[in-house]
Amino acid sequence: MQGSDPARRSSSRRRRLKAAGAVACAALLLPLVSAGSSATAPQPSTGALQNHFASAAAEYHVPPGLLLAVSYLQSRWDTHGGAASVTGGYGPMHLTDARTALAEAPHHGHGAEDARGDEARAPRTVTEAASELPPRLRTLDRAAEVSGIGAAQLRDTPAANVRGGAALLAAAQRELGRPLSDDPAQWYGAVARFSGADDVATATTYANDVFDVLRTGESRTTDVGQQVVLPAVPDVAPDRTQVAGLGLRTADATRTECPPTVACEWIPAPYEEFGEGDYGNHDKGNRPDAQSVDYIIVHDTEASWDTTLKLVQDPTYVSWQYSLRSSDGHIAQHVPLKDVAWHAGNWFVNAKSVGLEHEGFLVSPDAWYTEAMYRTSARLVRYLAQRFDIPLDRQHILGHDNVPGTTTATIRGMHTDPGPYWDWAHYFRLLGRPFTPTAGPDAPVITVRPDYARHQPLYTGCVTAGQACVPHGSGAVRLHTEPSDSAPLIKDIGLRPGGQDSTTGVNDTGARASTGQQFAVAGRQGDWTAIWYLGQKAWFHNPRTRPTAVGAREWVLTPKEGVAEVAVYGRAYPEASAYPAGVPVQAVSPLPYKLLAGQRYVVGDRTPGEYLYATTFDTAGHQVVRGKETYYEIQFGHRVAFVKESDVRVLHSVLQRN
Repeated sequence: MQGSDPARRSSSRRRRLKAAGAVACAALLLPLVSAGSSATAPQPSTGALQNHFASAAAEYHVPPGLLLAVSYLQSRWDTHGGAASVTGGYGPMHLTDARTALAEAPHHGHGAEDARGDEARAPRTVTEAASELPPRLRTLDRAAEVSGIGAAQLRDTPAANVRGGAALLAAAQRELGRPLSDDPAQWYGAVARFSGADDVATATTYANDVFDVLRTGESRTTDVGQQVVLPAVPDVAPDRTQVAGLGLRTADATRTECPPTVACEWIPAPYEEFGEGDYGNHDKGNRPDAQSVDYIIVHDTEASWDTTLKLVQDPTYVSWQYSLRSSDGHIAQHVPLKDVAWHAGNWFVNAKSVGLEHEGFLVSPDAWYTEAMYRTSARLVRYLAQRFDIPLDRQHILGHDNVPGTTTATIRGMHTDPGPYWDWAHYFRLLGRPFTPTAGPDAPVITVRPDYARHQPLYTGCVTAGQACVPHGSGAVRLHTEPSDSAPLIKDIGLRPGGQDSTTGVNDTGARASTGQQFAVAGRQGDWTAIWYLGQKAWFHNPRTRPTAVGAREWVLTPKEGVAEVAVYGRAYPEASAYPAGVPVQAVSPLPYKLLAGQRYVVGDRTPGEYLYATTFDTAGHQVVRGKETYYEIQFGHRVAFVKESDVRVLHSVLQRN
């Protein structure tokens, strides 16, 4: 949708609505500890890791390209400083030892709010005994058994970890009665078993992804500066029939709405009535016929996979459409797409969105998401975007931390996941929509795009309040009141009505612009660029030699001539006269921010004011109220917001200058 007139984006593509809120997934099972920073550890020579793969492949008679492809799908060859992944996986081969990860994890207390920061609901804690962990979370034990390498070495030493992974692949090949062939095509069954998946579809999807990586090849610099190259093998044709011999279950996919390129099963969320007029944990709907689906919301679970499934099957809890497992990218669907899940904390957004929960923890930067999960998530998002005609941009593919509060009172309780460590740049490359310049470096609009791996701003509060998080790649830039690192961070009066400065806290979104978000330029000075953000001028470091943003051509809006300030809203509700008898009028409540004359903000979409009235278990009285008042979605701060069309005028960025 770049460069198209936003006034023409609604009638043919959408018929809009509003959404409802809560969150999804609480209870930490593996709030995994972040190990010491790899940035400060002694750095190995540039080719050492490549050599480790070559020698391990030779030792265990595994095709070297295949070993590299398996590792890439798990870790993209990163070591993460010896920290465990979301699912307790260690090292480049992601050998899982969830028992140790549990024992080493810091104990985050559950006070008056849950791990996602939502004071609107009571915290729920669901735990699992280590003895009940499935085999996919205990692959390091098996690697130690077949390789003879100690568990501590497998966790802490990259070379040993790679050897353990190679030994595990070779053992799987032998167990399947197949030779240790030089031909990677003969290893399809072993790769599927290496995934640890217990169902045919997930094991097959995992193996297919490994062979896709092998076919296309990869090359990157890892988190410790290691250059690793996997040459492409375009003609490899694996024997997919080998999966039949693994004895895996067939997951129930009969009701799922997923693309054929992912492994998806149906684990329904309950629609049940309980108590005095109470029900949960979602609403029946008729989307997109009655209302459009315009957003896809990316969450992290703040819980393990099993805990996540227990929570979404609790009728007294909240809901979301899909959960995605970190270890292998497996997907579970819980709510039909026609229905409205309670996941975004904003009823307007809920009614017109699909929620995706990714197994993970915001405050654990090295409790990393696997490449397998990023890839299946991207396939699912592409499928949903095509089905509902949703643009693949950051105005429509939102993090939960980009969803606005509905009123002034709710702003402070809005959630902050997936946070600054979610790799939006990589995610959008997988979506086929990389963030590339569409204008020159002096353009009046920019797209935020730091180099994720090298961009490591300081965050605090990952484990203890005020304590520095380990240095780690991030897709977010800091915003200051002046063009200087020593200048205060800008203020967010919604988060801090007393006027205090924003902080470096990992959950503080008050002075943060994220990869893919677009803003109008408010000024430039040396290596610094200013943008209009939350009604003020906000500066971020953007040197030409190492830019953290690129130029863009987009539509922007500004107050109409003669209008000094414009109200900003967290939802686009219709005017009072649009409500029929029997449907309570919803207040059109402005947020505490103002869009001032002379300021400009990038337009995301145009939407009529709408409200979904759905407050009872009996759906007979549910209605969609649609008014004549029209709104524009804008990128106003870290979160999107809405302004009334009647208050603003729309300009193309190439026609205006600052």
